[in-house]
Amino acid sequence: MANKKQMTEDEKFLFLDKDFINSPMAQADWSAKKLVWIPSEKNGFEAASVKEEHGDECLVELADNGKKVTVNKDDIQKMNPPKFSKVEDMAELTCLNEASVLHNIRERYFSGLIYTYSGLFCVVVNPYKMLPIYSEKIIEMYKGKKRHEVPPHIYSITDNAYRNMMQDREDQSILCTGESGAGKTENTKKVIQYLALVASSHKGKKDTSAGELEKQLLQANPILEAFGNAKTIKNDNSSRFGKFIRINFDVTGYIVGANIETYLLEKSRCIRQAKTERAFHIFYYMVAGVKDKLREELLLENFSAYRFLIAGHVSISGQQDDEMYEETMEAMNIMGITEEERTGILKVCSTVLQLGNIEFKKERNQEQATMPDNTAAQKVCHLQGINVVDFTRAILTPRIKVGREVVQKAQTKEQADFAIEALAKAMYERLFRWLLARVNKALDKTKRQGASFLGILDIAGFEIFEDNSFEQLCINYTNERLQQLFNHTMFVLEQEEYQREGIEWSFIDFGLDLQPCIELIERPNNPPGILALLDEECWFPKATDISFVEKLMNTQASHIKFSKPKQLKSKTEFSVHHYAGKVDYNADNWLTKNMDPLNDNVIALLNSSSNTFIQDLWKDADRVVGLETMAKMSDSSMPSGSKTKKGMFRTVGQLYKESLAKLMTTLHNTQPNFVRCIIPNHEKRAGKLDANLVLDQLKCNGVLEGIRICRQGFPNRILFQEFRQRYEILAASAIPKGFMDGKQACGLMIKHLDLDPNLYRIGQSKIFFRTGVLAQLEEERDLKITVVIIAFQSQARGFLARKAFAKRQQQLMAMKVIQRNCAAYLKLRNWQWWRLFTKVKPLLQVTRQEEEMGLKDEELQKAKESAVKYESELKEITLKQTTIMEERNALQEQLQAETELYAEAEEMRVRLAAKKQELEEILHEMEARLEEEEDRAQALQVDKKKMQQQMQDLEEHLEEEEDARQKLQLEKVACEGKIKKLEDDVLVMEDHNTKLLKERKLMEERLADFSSNLAEEEEKSKNLTKLKNKHESMISELEVRLKKEEKGRQELDKAKRKLEAESNDLQEQIADLLAQIAELKAQLAKKEEELQAALARLEDEMAQKNNALKKIRELEGHISDLQEDLDSERQARNKTEKARRDLGEELEALKSELEDTLDSTATQQELRAKREQEVTLLKKAMDDEGQTHEAQVQEMRQKHTQAVEELTEQLEQSKRVKSNLDKAKQALEKETSELTVEVRSLTTAKQDVENKKRKVEGQLNELQARFTDSEKQKGELGERCSKITIELESVTNLLNEAEGKNIKLSKDVSTLSAQVQDTQELLAEETRQKLQFSTKLRQMEDDRNSLQEQLEEEVEAKRNVERHVSTLNIQLSDSKKKLEEMAGNNELLEESKKRLQRDLEASNTQFEEKASAYDKLEKTKNRLQQELEDILMDLDNQRTIVSNLEKKQKKFDQMLAEEKTISSKYADERDRAEAEAREKETKALSLARALEEAQDSREELERANKSLRTEMEDLVSSKDDVGKSVHELEKGKRGLEAQVEEMKTQLEELEDELQAAEDAKLRLEVNMQALKAQFERDLVGRDEMGEEKKRQLIKQVRELETELEDERKQRATAAAAKKKLEGDMKDLEGQIEMSNKGRDEAIKQLRKIQAQMKDFQRELEDARAAREEVLGTAKESERKAKSLEAELMQIQEELAAAERARKQAESERDELADELASNTSGKSALSDEKRRLEAKISQLEEELEEESSNMEILNDRLRKSTQQVDQLNNELQTERTTSQKNESARQQMERQNKDLKAKLQEMENQVKSKFKSSITALEAKVAQLEEQVEQESRDKQAVAKGLRQKDKKMKDLMIQVEDERKQAEQYKEQAEKGNTRMKQLKRQLEESEEESQRITAARRKLQRELDESTEANDAMSREVNSLKSKLRRGTEPSFSSAPRRVGGSARRGVIDDASEEDGDSQGDYNGTKSVE
Repeated sequence: MANKKQMTEDEKFLFLDKDFINSPMAQADWSAKKLVWIPSEKNGFEAASVKEEHGDECLVELADNGKKVTVNKDDIQKMNPPKFSKVEDMAELTCLNEASVLHNIRERYFSGLIYTYSGLFCVVVNPYKMLPIYSEKIIEMYKGKKRHEVPPHIYSITDNAYRNMMQDREDQSILCTGESGAGKTENTKKVIQYLALVASSHKGKKDTSAGELEKQLLQANPILEAFGNAKTIKNDNSSRFGKFIRINFDVTGYIVGANIETYLLEKSRCIRQAKTERAFHIFYYMVAGVKDKLREELLLENFSAYRFLIAGHVSISGQQDDEMYEETMEAMNIMGITEEERTGILKVCSTVLQLGNIEFKKERNQEQATMPDNTAAQKVCHLQGINVVDFTRAILTPRIKVGREVVQKAQTKEQADFAIEALAKAMYERLFRWLLARVNKALDKTKRQGASFLGILDIAGFEIFEDNSFEQLCINYTNERLQQLFNHTMFVLEQEEYQREGIEWSFIDFGLDLQPCIELIERPNNPPGILALLDEECWFPKATDISFVEKLMNTQASHIKFSKPKQLKSKTEFSVHHYAGKVDYNADNWLTKNMDPLNDNVIALLNSSSNTFIQDLWKDADRVVGLETMAKMSDSSMPSGSKTKKGMFRTVGQLYKESLAKLMTTLHNTQPNFVRCIIPNHEKRAGKLDANLVLDQLKCNGVLEGIRICRQGFPNRILFQEFRQRYEILAASAIPKGFMDGKQACGLMIKHLDLDPNLYRIGQSKIFFRTGVLAQLEEERDLKITVVIIAFQSQARGFLARKAFAKRQQQLMAMKVIQRNCAAYLKLRNWQWWRLFTKVKPLLQVTRQEEEMGLKDEELQKAKESAVKYESELKEITLKQTTIMEERNALQEQLQAETELYAEAEEMRVRLAAKKQELEEILHEMEARLEEEEDRAQALQVDKKKMQQQMQDLEEHLEEEEDARQKLQLEKVACEGKIKKLEDDVLVMEDHNTKLLKERKLMEERLADFSSNLAEEEEKSKNLTKLKNKHESMISELEVRLKKEEKGRQELDKAKRKLEAESNDLQEQIADLLAQIAELKAQLAKKEEELQAALARLEDEMAQKNNALKKIRELEGHISDLQEDLDSERQARNKTEKARRDLGEELEALKSELEDTLDSTATQQELRAKREQEVTLLKKAMDDEGQTHEAQVQEMRQKHTQAVEELTEQLEQSKRVKSNLDKAKQALEKETSELTVEVRSLTTAKQDVENKKRKVEGQLNELQARFTDSEKQKGELGERCSKITIELESVTNLLNEAEGKNIKLSKDVSTLSAQVQDTQELLAEETRQKLQFSTKLRQMEDDRNSLQEQLEEEVEAKRNVERHVSTLNIQLSDSKKKLEEMAGNNELLEESKKRLQRDLEASNTQFEEKASAYDKLEKTKNRLQQELEDILMDLDNQRTIVSNLEKKQKKFDQMLAEEKTISSKYADERDRAEAEAREKETKALSLARALEEAQDSREELERANKSLRTEMEDLVSSKDDVGKSVHELEKGKRGLEAQVEEMKTQLEELEDELQAAEDAKLRLEVNMQALKAQFERDLVGRDEMGEEKKRQLIKQVRELETELEDERKQRATAAAAKKKLEGDMKDLEGQIEMSNKGRDEAIKQLRKIQAQMKDFQRELEDARAAREEVLGTAKESERKAKSLEAELMQIQEELAAAERARKQAESERDELADELASNTSGKSALSDEKRRLEAKISQLEEELEEESSNMEILNDRLRKSTQQVDQLNNELQTERTTSQKNESARQQMERQNKDLKAKLQEMENQVKSKFKSSITALEAKVAQLEEQVEQESRDKQAVAKGLRQKDKKMKDLMIQVEDERKQAEQYKEQAEKGNTRMKQLKRQLEESEEESQRITAARRKLQRELDESTEANDAMSREVNSLKSKLRRGTEPSFSSAPRRVGGSARRGVIDDASEEDGDSQGDYNGTKSVE
């Protein structure tokens, strides 16, 4: 019962309750019923008892129901005895089978024990709830403990791995595997947490900067989780990749660095997920968390806008995405990732989402893909820094090199979609790899060299799904290799155990069992495995998945582990027999997954991106499997599947195989530790276990495989003593009596038991048994015990029956005797002689008195003799005691000397061992380097041979190409003669056309240049005026920065001092290290010489290699030039052939047309004449326009030069002003620094003087005060402390509440103002669009007002500077006055010091008199100090609780503020929705009426808008940079020139289309009549369609109206809710007013408390002075101890006197012999008293020693208490300073925010007003050009585009309506969530109040215990006084010593009671702590 009570809450989940195991009832039940396990569908296995056996079948009765079932014998499994229930290591089970393993795990899981060992495995079952077994207390419990000493835990495995690494210097690894959601990542986190605490490199340092590596190691996890984890059906935070975390340690065991490797990232999750699942977390964090400018920069939208986020926003319970975004950003900051890199990462994530929004469509008559809407593509290109046109070309018509020709291949819709998805996946994968490399770079600390490492592997377990693909094959392949590693390590450990015990056993390598399956997957050739065949098929051009499976079937049909599935669903299926079972794989899309192809055109664009981050991502673009390499595969010869040539692409299978091989080599070089994680159920419910699911996982995880290996060996081991103790009853006669060795006894026992020799082995210390043997022995033991107990019971019953029978017989005899005596008495009672006899009989005893007296005399003599003997023995014992005490003291002195020598020797040994280890490590490293360099030399030789072979191949290839070139040249000469004739005719026509086109282009270019120059120069003139304003604002900002820099300088000084102290420590360490290095250098010198020789050889070989490489490069360049010449020649040849064919076809067509149209020649001539006239007119117009534009340009240039000169003059003036200000700033800084130094020196001097004064005053007051008064004062001080702490807490709470409410109000005001500004901006934009002319006038007025405001701001800034200067002067004068006052104070203090010294001399004399009385108070003072420490601990705990409560309150306030903002947002959004709905109703009606009228105008406006938007974006992007410098303006100019060039290219294309249209016009005139009829019919049909669509629109409008009515109803409800919220707001405002009043009161109280705090600080300093006095008294107490020793000597002399008195007492005792005769018991009492007195003497001596030790302990406690008090003072001061700084910084930030907002609004207004004029001019010019070019194209496409736009608008309207519905639903859900949050927060408040009540109760207990301890102290002091007075008297030696010693014992008892009470109080304190 005592053990049960002692079990804490955390120990319940670790330690096993052994009452059930040891219960005899369970043992009897098991042995009587013959319980076994039977298979069951529900529970996996059920318990049953065997009733009957019939051949191969058994009749069985179920234990639960009592049903009888017949079962086959093979299905029955044995049950373990109850001794083995809930066993910690399942390898210890005597019956090792699936049922017993499952039962053990289930029983442990239901009793809260989630960790279980199974041999080498640690099996973990996910509890689906938080358990209190991961605290620092439990880490301390497991630290340095062996595996069998503590219960199973992940900490035990990590600690054992860490200790093994430190002791054996062998690298360790922990392998965590399991299904998704089993808890792999959580266990890896716990491992890292444990190692970060145990092996942190900053254990003894106070510096906070230390331990950065451990912090980074812990912060790497959130980054990897954000980018690699996702929500799945099974798990909310499932890691979709495997990782191997390698933590490096140095020789001393501290963490030096870390490295993370990943495997199999599930990149397809970017593209598609299940409905309830999510993509990677980072997408949701980014969309929810990114705000303001960064959101605009990343072009982010809502969740529903992205196609790749299939389910939209899927939330996770208990997790906010925006908060998680902040956490990841903080983690990135800690890891050292810069802001630019972070924005680059987020841009890549945004592009992945935007890629999903790119849509492709098929053309009508072709399969070619088109991109009708390129908005998403524009966003992608903007984010990635590439060109849109090139990107669309690369996707729709990529350039592919087929053979030796470059061809543009049109892509289908499916191909384009696949390319986009592949690009998104590759982009995210590369980002993930980059992040991993960045994290590894941060964690890799190369300063200290890692001696050994500990690796943690977190990878998915074995997977068997319905549809198993390429990913499952890779995962199962890794698990096969890991299981092989486990089997091998198990085999090695078993071998070591059997060798250690000397057992004969035929060894089996269990790892070879899995080799066939591994070879089937990874074998390179003879025959090739699955991966090798896959790589081969990837090289074939016409290979498919079916051909791959067919080849697999042919090559691996006879393999043991390979088979065809019985029911073939498709031709791409095959099955593999793994250790966990048969798995059916479907090889669909395996070739594409293995190659992982990408569009290399897009990759080339990304590689040449303008963004450096994206260029860095796509560095190795050459290794990508592109479209070109896919095309080359058809031409290239097929290489072997095992080897890959240099330069060829690497498949996914090859890369994964190599990475796995590396991992396995590292794991083979380590000592592995295995952890297997298991899911109990798929419902995520705690306390539920699905038996079949757990059994499947035990198979897949290899736990049952390990049990299979255990069965083949001897799994059960028992020590000889335990075996003999438990099973000696079975062979009791075999062992003879007397001592016998355990091994011999066990041998005799086993011979007697007649066991089969194959079932057991006897080792050196244990007996080994096969499975089931111990269960058999247990059964035999139970039978034997039952026989013995039955015999014992029969004997006992017989004895009891015989006893009862004898008792009955005696009762009969007694009855007869009584009857006989009664009859005799009745006869004799009246007889006279009988009466006489009865009266005489008592008188007969008088004669015997003399005999009795003689006997008593003899007894007296004997007693005297015994007393004499005892006295002589006493003397001898006392002499012996003195001699023994002397010997003991001598031995103690010798012991101390020897222990000191031993400690020195041990230190020397440790140092030597450390040096030896370091030297050995350096030796190993040097040897490893030598081996690596030798390997490199060999590899270089191999490379050299390969290069020579390649050279020969290339030379042969060159010769062949030269022959082919000569042939082609001959053919070329022949063809050129034919072509020249045709070209002469064509050139004449082309020259005429090109001249006209060039002239037209030149004119258009000049036009564009002039227009762009005009706009740029206008912008420059306006922007330069802004520069002036910016410089003036910069001056004001510089002044603010001045103040900040002053503060920063002070902080830097503090940091500098800290760094100097650290540098001194480091210099000392460096000196030690230099001494060690000098020793090592001598040893290294020899090896360096050897290394230099080897390096010289290497350099020679490298030079040869470089020469060869140069030659190869030259040849390659030559070859590439030749290939380019060939390609150009082939292209020219193809072009000429095509031109020839086209000309022939045109000639034939012209001939036919000439013959047909001889009649129409006249008309054609007229048309030609008209065209020539039009051309001449156009030329004239262009010439006139060119002349006018040139004149305008010259004028603008002159104006521009004048403006630039004026601006340069203004800039120079502003620079001069700035230099003057900088000089003034430097002067002020110098003055302030000098003043601060003087003030600091004065303050330090003042503090020193005040401290000295207070110390002296405190000493005087303490010495003069009485002891009783001091005790009372201490009690009062304790009460005051408690009261003040309570008041402080209440005041701080009030302050925090008031500040929180103020912050809320400021936030509310800012949000409301922002909303108002947003609404105003929206209104302004709408009004500007409607009334452009009126806005221009208003903008001019705004400009004038803004200029006036700027002037006013400048005047105010000047005034502020003047005020600042005046305040500084005032401060200077004040500081001078203070200096003078301080000087006067110093003189007064010196005089007071002299007086105090005189007083001190007088007080020292008084102190010597009162020293004797002070001894009594020492113990009380020590007790009080202990109590002070306890109170301080309570204070710390309460502060932590208060801080936690404050944090909760802040969170609660934040939640309230958020809910208020949300409610206000809801109201605003509803109002907006209603307004939008009304507008939409009106728009729908107007659209329905005026659709036909608005078609032409809409098209023109949309085109104009697109061009304007592009220009606006460019202008806005260049807006911020305009005012920086002229160079940036030139950059903007270049960008505009590039746009102009793009416009020129578009114009050229349009001219080409014009020419084509003119040529087609002649043909169309013939066919126009027929087409007109068809066109009219189509128009009629379209009109009908339009009417039908109108009807549908009207229906939809009606439906929208109904929905609007519903929304109005909802709005009414929302309005009611709004009123409620407004009422709540009013209540809150009232509360705020109350809080403000409370705040004022709190400030007053704060001032009072600050005054009280100053008093307390003074009292603290007095306490320090008292501490120094206590030290002095401690020295005096040592003197007193010596005096006490002298008193002891006196006591011994008194003892001698007591012995003399005892002799006198003996003489008195002879006189009182008669009294002794009557009271013999008095003698024994005296002897007892003598013994007691001797014992008490020894007790007094022990107490003296204890008191001396207590004195030392109390001194240590005093020092600790003073240190704690100093720390508390420092913390108080730092907190005050930080709070003041925070408040000032917050106010400054608010002011800056307001100023910046105002400036932003002004800038935006100015920019909009200035650019609109230029935009309108450009619009007019663009419209003119478009009208000239696109007159004919508009007529054709107007009707079709109008219809498409109608459809799009209808769809948009429908989508908007649906969005509004969704928003309304979301609002409702959010309101419900808000209510639930309010309820949760209320509950938290109630819980916090309960906790505070508990704390107060605990405080009261402590105060009661304090009172009790003080009372006990008083009682003890009284008893001590009484004892001392009795010792001094010594008047009654015989009786005075006894009570004195009794008093000592009583005192000891009281001390013990007091100590027990202290222990109880500590227990209560701990109890309260645990409760908290």
